Amino acid sequence: MKKFLLYSLIALFASCGGGQVEKQEIGIPQSNIYEVNIRQYTQEGTFDAFREKHLARLKEQNVDILWLMPIFPISEEGRKGTLGSYYAVKNYTEVNPEFGNLESLKLLVNQAHKFGMKVILDWVANHTGKDNVWTKEHKDFFNLDSLGNPAVPEGTDWDDVADLNYDNPEMRKAMIEAMKFWLKNADIDGFRCDVAGMVPTDFWVECRKELETVKKPIFMLAEDDKPEIHKAFDASYNWKIHHVLNKIAQGTNTADSLAEVILQEQKDFQKNDILMNFTSNHDENSWSKSEYDRMGDYVKQMAVLTYYLPGMPLCYSGQEAANKKALEFFEKDVIDFSNVPLKDFYAELNKAKHTHSALWNNDIKIISSNDNVFVFERKSSDEKILCVFNFNADEKEVALENGKTVKVEGKGYKIIVE
Repeated sequence: MKKFLLYSLIALFASCGGGQVEKQEIGIPQSNIYEVNIRQYTQEGTFDAFREKHLARLKEQNVDILWLMPIFPISEEGRKGTLGSYYAVKNYTEVNPEFGNLESLKLLVNQAHKFGMKVILDWVANHTGKDNVWTKEHKDFFNLDSLGNPAVPEGTDWDDVADLNYDNPEMRKAMIEAMKFWLKNADIDGFRCDVAGMVPTDFWVECRKELETVKKPIFMLAEDDKPEIHKAFDASYNWKIHHVLNKIAQGTNTADSLAEVILQEQKDFQKNDILMNFTSNHDENSWSKSEYDRMGDYVKQMAVLTYYLPGMPLCYSGQEAANKKALEFFEKDVIDFSNVPLKDFYAELNKAKHTHSALWNNDIKIISSNDNVFVFERKSSDEKILCVFNFNADEKEVALENGKTVKVEGKGYKIIVE
């Protein structure tokens, strides 16, 4: 029977000293996440079209967790482009009519559950759109500028949004109640939280406790890479590894830099903290271009690496279709799914994550990073996997610990299961 992280989460969370969430032993990542850009996924850009045309394929692709980019109405004041940013929320408890309605969202969630998938919503807690309903009803929910108007988040150029005031306890309560709405009314399974590090960690601790009075287990993913965010979240972004992978593919870093980051993360994070690995996501694709622009011929190699390193892998909309364009963020820009050449590639990677117990923990033994070849071992009580990644353009013959050697083609890899 396929094993899912969310089924193996032990949902016994209790308060501890300092108001933190004390997490008991939880299931180590054996699941994967798939980020869904509803606007660009189909010509219709609706929940129904996505569910009817693609959900069964994603089941065949062995997807576990669907992360839906923000599904809320988008503010009109200060709107960027024609359609605006998904992250400028007009109302936290309504559905963007471009995508459908609450009933069509529930149909999508219900079908996903029947397929054995979980669904998490992208949540924007740091700021709202400029004409969010709260700007009229609760101006005190916001940090204000010198003119007494809701301010732009400090240090950003996000002039289409308004910065929320987390010193206001009533705003905090309203935010948590809005999140509970979707657990109660759409039966979702958790949240991916946008710029989570810009929101006070103590809010997330409080929030997690409150959400679990409605439903548990839930899965919480933070867009942040600080260890302290795991006081409330199951998983966070592995930005450091991601940037190193880009640089290795571009020839400006070597395997040694990857080893250094991994060793530092082992010191900084707790044993059960889950780091999400990826070669693309909506930000990287739209603002830094596709993985083909950033990684070139190393794309498949780096994708495999994100699955065999400790953590939870992410696939973004269109990666299985080998999408090479940077999707427009504020306009309609449909992904071409007429051909899906990497469907089986990602299906096999997801299957490997499900079936290999050596990938179910966060342990990693780095054997070598010499000569720009990265060799490491993943191990469980009943399985050992040796991973060899050649970041050179030319074939390399690599000496292994057992005295044997293995040849690995340029920009290639060998996975040896024992």
